[in-house]
Amino acid sequence: MITYRDAIIQDAQSFLTFLEQIGSESDNLTFGQEGLGITVEQEQDYIQSIIDSNSVMLLALDGNEIIGNININVLTRNRLKHRAELSITVKKAYWNQGIGTELMKQALSQSKNKNLEVISLEVRSDNKSAIHLYEKYGFTKIRTFPKFLKIDNEYIDCDLMNLYL
Repeated sequence: MITYRDAIIQDAQSFLTFLEQIGSESDNLTFGQEGLGITVEQEQDYIQSIIDSNSVMLLALDGNEIIGNININVLTRNRLKHRAELSITVKKAYWNQGIGTELMKQALSQSKNKNLEVISLEVRSDNKSAIHLYEKYGFTKIRTFPKFLKIDNEYIDCDLMNLYL
């Protein structure tokens, strides 16, 4: 059974392992199998900063295994506090099972109580399934950013999308 909950500091090691796995499964992310290249202590500090802030970090779990997550990171500079940036990931074995939809639903519900006005994201222009998910929740394409990613000497365009709350 899939469950959803807020991340806690004790998730740091499992979350870093999760990121390494999803980085090796897909070229849709800004990192590969190397993950984020940070220590468990740095991830613990990051999770604590999410807990202490207006941001959201939710996990999808199959039993005790992290299979997906969503972050809505509120920007901290005074003139940007009305904005946040969204990132979402799901293990490939769980794609097209409604996990991303449920993560979006829960995270956006939490965000509505945080005085946010704009949530932004970047998505590969050829990632039609992710774009469909974002559009389902009201995100609109702002523009295409040519050569946003470079993977194995190939440039990849990404769409910039916003949700106005």
